[in-house]
Amino acid sequence: MKTRSKTAALRGFTLIEVLVVIAILGVLAALVVPKIMSRPDEARVVAARQDIASLGQALKLYRLDNGRYPNPEQGLDALTEKPTIAPLPKNWKPGGYLERLPQDPWGNAYQYASPGTHGEFDLWSLGADGEAGGEGNDADIGNWTL
Repeated sequence: MKTRSKTAALRGFTLIEVLVVIAILGVLAALVVPKIMSRPDEARVVAARQDIASLGQALKLYRLDNGRYPNPEQGLDALTEKPTIAPLPKNWKPGGYLERLPQDPWGNAYQYASPGTHGEFDLWSLGADGEAGGEGNDADIGNWTL
């Protein structure tokens, strides 16, 4: 067996080696962190699209049962509670079409219009800023963008 010399056994990392490792970690962090940080925003947009698709399916079932979509005064609440505002639904499903109305991923109510400008109904989220229009994460997400 070979024995190591005392100086080889006590030798540690030099300052240059430590600085090189820190620089490499810094470069990796600069490349990875922006990708990770944008993921929550992307996830919120995907969640909003899924909610809109589910709400759209519930609205279509409401129409199949009642011959029409809820009017704007009845709104999306007609999917969870039987409307008391005319026109009253003739075959409203006991228990409703949804257990509860979701809020968009930014904590705002989904918007509803019937008839819509993009089809029989419009269903949308106002995005991260909670205001109409916008770009990027602030853009509206609607059933016409699915």
